[in-house]
Amino acid sequence: MILITGGAGFIGSNFVLHLLNNEAVSEKIVVLDNLTYAGNMSNLSAISSNANFNFEKCDINNALALKEIIRRYKPRAVIHFAAESHVDRSIKGPSKFIETNITGTFNLLEASYEYFLTLDNGTNNTKKSGAQITKKQFRFLHVSTDEVYGSLEPNEPGFSENHPYKPNSPYAASKASSDFLVRAWNKTYNLPTLISNCSNNFGPYQFPEKLIPLVILNAMDHHAIPIYGDGKQIRDWLYVEDHCRALFLILDKGVIGETYNIGGNCEFQNIELVKKICLILNDLLPLKDSAKITQYHELIQFIDDRPGHDKRYAVDNQKLKNAFSWKPRETLFSGLKKTVQWYIDNLDWVKSIKNNSYKSWMKENYSKSFKKGENESS
Repeated sequence: MILITGGAGFIGSNFVLHLLNNEAVSEKIVVLDNLTYAGNMSNLSAISSNANFNFEKCDINNALALKEIIRRYKPRAVIHFAAESHVDRSIKGPSKFIETNITGTFNLLEASYEYFLTLDNGTNNTKKSGAQITKKQFRFLHVSTDEVYGSLEPNEPGFSENHPYKPNSPYAASKASSDFLVRAWNKTYNLPTLISNCSNNFGPYQFPEKLIPLVILNAMDHHAIPIYGDGKQIRDWLYVEDHCRALFLILDKGVIGETYNIGGNCEFQNIELVKKICLILNDLLPLKDSAKITQYHELIQFIDDRPGHDKRYAVDNQKLKNAFSWKPRETLFSGLKKTVQWYIDNLDWVKSIKNNSYKSWMKENYSKSFKKGENESS
């Protein structure tokens, strides 16, 4: 039994699908999610009838409920995805990030540790099921971000696991704090924890406040595509399925107390990334003769930069490669093509998440930067 917090969100739901669609994985999965704006049960519709799938609606700030759920299911592992994750939202309202990412992680660590103390010392021969789980078999995997490391200069090497933490946004600071809590529960209480820090993910089911789905959906609607500042910010891009493969390896084979960085070795300026998406859309969704534009890149519009915008992220994933022989299977182009095609093929999902709260968010964050009418939702 594996308990997954935030399992209805973007990366979490992809990880759940990865596990339940993997013939080599036969154990039960419990998804714990509060179903906030970015958590969506439709992300899990493909496995909703799977006998190994269980769902619990719960806020990780509800400490008592967390303890009860963990006691009831007796997981062999807790994988912690649940988090507020959008930098723009953290700038406008940091309190929710402190509450969820720091206090929520503390609550989950406390609940996990209380459960951990009830487990037998056991042996490595004990089966990985139900009440027979032992202390030696239990794992707590905390999924974090490369943004905790801050920003890199153009010629600096990528972030290694030994890079100092220098978070620059409320979001990054909250995730850095949660990383430190997880480390402390390992060093102080011997809770068998693991930490992963990943680069920018993309793929199916990503809520369209993030750059890649925002670009795709705005372009499909012939709305302005917003680019912060000069668009020369550099990010290391990682297809979500490659991330999921790495996480499973870390859970299964990772050394307790260690941190593993997961990156795609795929650095691109934001503006170049957006242009690539536009080229893919030109091919997969050709514009009609009646359209007001002839190429999707004509929708690009530069807007005021985000406060404290980090200029460059890059991840050194050599430790992960050496430990598990892992490497990304998708290139940026192949991953982007799959992602664009997924959004084209899943318009019902897109329609379901473009609700009033999403429209309000878009209007609040971008409408003042556009000429009148350029980004009105249809």
